[in-house]
Amino acid sequence: MAPSSSKANKKGAADAAAWMFNVVTSVGIIIVNKALMATYGFSYATTLTGMHFATTTLMTGVLRWLGYIQASHLPFPELLKFVLFANFSIVGMNVSLMWNSVGFYQIAKLTMIPVSCLLEVLFDKIRYSRDTKLSIGVVLLGVGVCTVTDVSVNAKGFIAAFIAVWSTSLQQYYVHYLQRKYSLSSFNLLGHTAPAQAATLLLLGPFLDYWLTNKRIDTYDYSAVSVMFIVISCTIAVGTNLSQFICIGRFTAVSFQVLGHMKTILVLIMGFFFFGKDGLNLHVVLGMIIAVVGMVWYGNASSKPGGKERWSLSLPTSRPQKQSNLSESDEHDGKV
Repeated sequence: MAPSSSKANKKGAADAAAWMFNVVTSVGIIIVNKALMATYGFSYATTLTGMHFATTTLMTGVLRWLGYIQASHLPFPELLKFVLFANFSIVGMNVSLMWNSVGFYQIAKLTMIPVSCLLEVLFDKIRYSRDTKLSIGVVLLGVGVCTVTDVSVNAKGFIAAFIAVWSTSLQQYYVHYLQRKYSLSSFNLLGHTAPAQAATLLLLGPFLDYWLTNKRIDTYDYSAVSVMFIVISCTIAVGTNLSQFICIGRFTAVSFQVLGHMKTILVLIMGFFFFGKDGLNLHVVLGMIIAVVGMVWYGNASSKPGGKERWSLSLPTSRPQKQSNLSESDEHDGKV
């Protein structure tokens, strides 16, 4: 077998493993959080996210202490921008879900793909072929058929959704940008961003959750089972946070969004199995089929020459870091 073919096979296997890691952890945390909030009444989503990042901070700290993660550099202004984008994303999504119907909330989430495309066109000078654009449209159509039901919107709900969409898209684009510019592995970047996100979300989370739910976290009636679910949620979140950075580092924000809708379909399927099959009907199944066809088409179209022309690889780097023992060897090669 030719060396280039062997390298391509290894990269393909690593890409598939990274994506499966993200799918398993993302679907797992949604199922656990749904049980935690719906069954045990722990409705403090922002504070729970702060707990997730605190657990991730602990993990990266232990790995750094053991020598698995080497020291790296990320300028404070870059860290500040990332944390602002990420926190506005989390808060915006929570507020959007509260102020909007489920249908409009799902439509807002779907618009992240065209927004991410726009960011890549503006900042990375990427061009998409007609097939790639059409495949993205098919994915959006399929997921829309699956998830969008009643659609109603008001002024403040629209503003919340607008902030959520743009901040999420910017945060995901920034993950890819920072990893390339500062030669940061996923562990390195998490080591910089998780402590700042944990501190801000744990500080602001209880107040925001009280505003959203009119419930104070200090009055919650903790039980052994609910605490166990919180611990499980935080443990899975470490993998979710890490796998998101790995996937965006290996792919791009747009590919991450397109493939990410596979998680939406899996969550629907898992929900039918664990929480009842009332929502399983013909139009949902049809939407799933359309979305999967679109994802397969996107993967094929974007990988063809000219399908998604990549920007110049001459992006300047600042203070290249040595790769840690846990860094991804081909993480910055062959983005699609």
